[in-house]
Amino acid sequence: MSLESLTTYIVNRLPELWLRTGEHIMLTGFSTGTAILIGIPLGIIIFRNTWLRAPVMAVIGILQTIPSLAMLVFLLALLQKIGALPALIALTLYALLPIVRNTLTGLQGVSPQVIEAATGIGMTKYQRLKLVRIPLAASVIIAGIRTAAVVGVGIATLSAFIGAGGLGQFINRGLALYDTRLILLGAVPTALLALIIDFSIGAFEWGFRPERKKGKKGSVKTLIRLLALMMPLLLIMTAGIFSYFTRPLSGIQTEGVSKISTRTIRIATKNFTEQLILGEIMAQLIEARTDLFVERYFNLGGTMICHNALVHGEIDLYAEYIGTGLTVILKQPVISDPEEALSQVREAYKKRFNARWLKPFGFNNTYAITVRTADAKSYGWTRISDIQKAAPRLRAGFTAEFTERPDGYPGLRQIYGLRFGEIRDLDPAIMYEAVSNGEVDVICAFVTDGRIAAYNLKLLEDDRQFFPPYHAAPVIRGEILEEHQKLRDVLALLEGLLDNATMQSLNFKVDGKGYSPAQVAGAFLKSQGLL
Repeated sequence: MSLESLTTYIVNRLPELWLRTGEHIMLTGFSTGTAILIGIPLGIIIFRNTWLRAPVMAVIGILQTIPSLAMLVFLLALLQKIGALPALIALTLYALLPIVRNTLTGLQGVSPQVIEAATGIGMTKYQRLKLVRIPLAASVIIAGIRTAAVVGVGIATLSAFIGAGGLGQFINRGLALYDTRLILLGAVPTALLALIIDFSIGAFEWGFRPERKKGKKGSVKTLIRLLALMMPLLLIMTAGIFSYFTRPLSGIQTEGVSKISTRTIRIATKNFTEQLILGEIMAQLIEARTDLFVERYFNLGGTMICHNALVHGEIDLYAEYIGTGLTVILKQPVISDPEEALSQVREAYKKRFNARWLKPFGFNNTYAITVRTADAKSYGWTRISDIQKAAPRLRAGFTAEFTERPDGYPGLRQIYGLRFGEIRDLDPAIMYEAVSNGEVDVICAFVTDGRIAAYNLKLLEDDRQFFPPYHAAPVIRGEILEEHQKLRDVLALLEGLLDNATMQSLNFKVDGKGYSPAQVAGAFLKSQGLL
């Protein structure tokens, strides 16, 4: 990519980059601030009560060892809410350890001779803490805050996984689309932001450091120290300004709370190309054919995150697959008849979740066990059964969902007796690249993915009819459909409009040719006379 094209790309993305940077600073700043309010008093308490030190530090240490994604998903399940709240709680918990530990270490590190002198002049225990220990421990405490903030910048990138925004949203999209530019657009500013925050808190620590006053009042050095003390606050204020003034550019309307609450449709997607395209198709069609506003919650972590968000009213609409709804959500056995399967999920979703399955888009994006065409020709593989004997020496690359889902590898292993020599969890975006490069031998491709042809891959016939139908359809909350009945007619315009070949072509335009999902969706709707 030329420097000129890269510069143009960044300039075009600049408004959203400011928005995501502001969100990222707010996530980090708010969580670090909350951790300071909790961590410093907690550090003081365990300093004064030695019997509390071991259990408190053990609990905080255990929290630090929990993987970030696991913590986010746990909080998501606990709070039943996507977005900033679970992200802020997780970031606050991760920030506690360095702040509490440094507070305790700083207070313990004050010289006994200094404390003895303070006692000798009649200071009470409280006065010694307030006027001696805390000021002398301040540099150590601030160092802990500095560590917590910088680490928080990195962890905050994972917040996009649950729809909390921030620079991780670019990284999440880049991984979903296998787009290095998007990954760098999130990763490089994140690294720069960590350096800026580190410098800002370091400057604050320098400005806070006591020293003998020299020179005239109002000297240049005094002004510099004052600015240094204000740097963290200025950084957070700048982030707030960016977030506020660029928010309309993110696709989230800001025309009054009452208007948003009744006229906004929140559309979500999972984190792979096809979902992003379907999300944009529905969003752009609704924006064009109704007076409703659309708020996009794209690239959420997976099926259960989208489903739970829908059930708990955090989103209103997303595209789901019949087989996924049947086997993963409803825990029902496989039904090979598409009409019967759709009838079952429609009835169950309406009864259990007050959600409605609308008319399918037309394509059936079923899973397909896939190998390199050269290997298939060499070994005579045409059906899944054909690889049973070779499986122990084959390396499989599956999505994380496929590895655990009943309609994925567990069921496949039971029906076909497959026991692969090695199984790797791969992001959908890099799964095709991995099999093409020989890093794995077998993948769980999606039949509508344009990269199957692009990478010269071979779909193996599901000769035992294991995979259920995966016709995609809009799933919407019942309350929203009753409130905005026109949505049913608008989304019905998409019924049967996307067959497998069309969907594969749209996917390839994003994955193979580098167009954005929004561009591909818009061009498709225009070609159908819907925009």
